[in-house]
Amino acid sequence: MAVSAASDQRVLLVRLPCNPIFPIGPIYLADHLHKQFPQLPQQILDLAAVPLLDVEQVLLRAVEAFRPTLLVFSWRDIQIYAPVDGRGGNPLQNSFEVFYARNPLRRLRGALGGLGLMASFYGELWRNLRLVRRGLRRARRFEPQATAVLGGGAVSVFYEQLGRKLPKGTVVSVGEGEPLLEKLIRGESLAGERCFLAGEAPRVGLIHEQPAGMDKTACNYAYIAEIWPQLDWYLDGGDFYVGVQTKRGCPHNCCYCVYTVVEGKAVRVNPVEEVIAEMGQLYAKGVRGFWFTDAQFIPARRYIDDAKQLLRAIQAQGWSDIRWAAYIRADNLDAELAELMVATGMDYFEIGITSGSQELVRKMRMGYNLRTVLENCRLLARAGFREHVSVNYSFNVIDERPETIRQTVAYHRELERIFGADKVEPAIFFIGLQPHTHLEQYGFDQGLIKPGYNPMSMLPWTARQLLWNPEPMGSTFGRICLEAFERNPGDFGRTVMDLLERDYGLAPLEEALHAPVEGRKALATATR
Repeated sequence: MAVSAASDQRVLLVRLPCNPIFPIGPIYLADHLHKQFPQLPQQILDLAAVPLLDVEQVLLRAVEAFRPTLLVFSWRDIQIYAPVDGRGGNPLQNSFEVFYARNPLRRLRGALGGLGLMASFYGELWRNLRLVRRGLRRARRFEPQATAVLGGGAVSVFYEQLGRKLPKGTVVSVGEGEPLLEKLIRGESLAGERCFLAGEAPRVGLIHEQPAGMDKTACNYAYIAEIWPQLDWYLDGGDFYVGVQTKRGCPHNCCYCVYTVVEGKAVRVNPVEEVIAEMGQLYAKGVRGFWFTDAQFIPARRYIDDAKQLLRAIQAQGWSDIRWAAYIRADNLDAELAELMVATGMDYFEIGITSGSQELVRKMRMGYNLRTVLENCRLLARAGFREHVSVNYSFNVIDERPETIRQTVAYHRELERIFGADKVEPAIFFIGLQPHTHLEQYGFDQGLIKPGYNPMSMLPWTARQLLWNPEPMGSTFGRICLEAFERNPGDFGRTVMDLLERDYGLAPLEEALHAPVEGRKALATATR
């Protein structure tokens, strides 16, 4: 690709509209480029902090004023199946009303809500693609050789579908973007990078190529404040968690998750002194809430010592007034780490156990022991943790049946006994089937989906496949969830658990913790 010399480049990093979560990805990209090219002019434009009616004009004005040679667009998420309100409605409730409601009026309500969601989804899709096209077209008025790059979490998952909708020649980035952008600025070949050009076919298996990795140093927030005037919009309120990354990569093979293929299986731990230096800059700006944005804060037992070193370093700073949160694998704790987590201000954590049945955990390749999770949760409680816990359950992923439902309810009740029922919130998810996952391959093998399906479709006959809730238990969960929405939509997760216990009862806890060596066909038989 022909590009200008590095000294002639001007980079505009644009986060496309999404929920206003602190945009750690574009920030880290800009910081990396600044360290490699200190004289490189850059600006960050966060359209998530702009009213939706204004985003196009704001983008075009920024392009006209800055006249970039390189536009880097970050697209955070696309698929909308979720158990909470968002993007114009509650997609789970609307879908289940259409698919499972017996009352015709309720089905009609779900259908109307679904139409609204379809309009919102496709409107957002077309709007973001239009922003890329119009932004690039406007940039080329001033710089005829201007180039667009599109990356981010949504792009890494749906790159094959998006690549067919983008302006020809757009660089589509999969996974980490730092080395790709560095080569673009230098005018070097992109042949070895995880990317392709829109209008050309991506390499087969591109998503499964592993990132090369890089040395991560503390983000220079003094520089970020210079190129991103919206930074204070996030910091002034004081109630946001601000993202800090302590590591990249995830070594696991959970059947429905794309972190492993996007970030790579090799876990790369950032130096403790660099993480502390980054947190120190934010602390000086008044930040007291930190979210460790790793795929998993403690991805495996071998990283327990790394987590301890970081938390001891936080203690050494004397930051007694901070609070922090993260996704954790609660099987990777010991008593000392539990005490450090509480002492340094952990006030919330999420664990994605998916199921309270060890049998299903094994079949879904989750790679943890539910008994160990309980033991380590007791360590946290003994260390004094009295804050909020979100436990993610993804029902009916594979081989769900009444016995495993009883086991999951029993397991959840034990978590409530450990932390307190008011502190443990069950977050009920139904997996949105995503490409490049083991679950997708399982769907092919079982005839539940067919090759060539469109994973970005919101048409009803496709949505029913992508919102993973297959029979024979699909109708059961549909009925339960609809009753929970009707009874108490503000406490949906706990209501679902209560209804499942009402209808199926509780298994002995020991039954939930025991997985038979042989059972029904497991996902482990599905390979790519």
